Amino acid sequence: MTVESFFLKIKNALKMEGVPPMIRRVIVAVVGGTVFLIGLALIFLPGPAFIVIPIGLAILGSEFAWAKHYSDKARDAFKRAKTRISRSKSPKP
Repeated sequence: MTVESFFLKIKNALKMEGVPPMIRRVIVAVVGGTVFLIGLALIFLPGPAFIVIPIGLAILGSEFAWAKHYSDKARDAFKRAKTRISRSKSPKP
């Protein structure tokens, strides 16, 4: 699944095709910002911050280029970490 298809799924899930662009941006900013801030709070509180923060960035990234940029960076960092972990777990000859 590409990032673009993920953002398209988010937009379709929100069913905001008929909403004027300015109102859509405000709604996305409020919802995405709230999810993102909850994720930041979960860094200090018990909870899955590493899951909630990227979800907030993905919601914000559906309307804002800066959030999409950071969402892409977070996805790439996750892939690098996943590769590093899988390499360290593989048996060495």
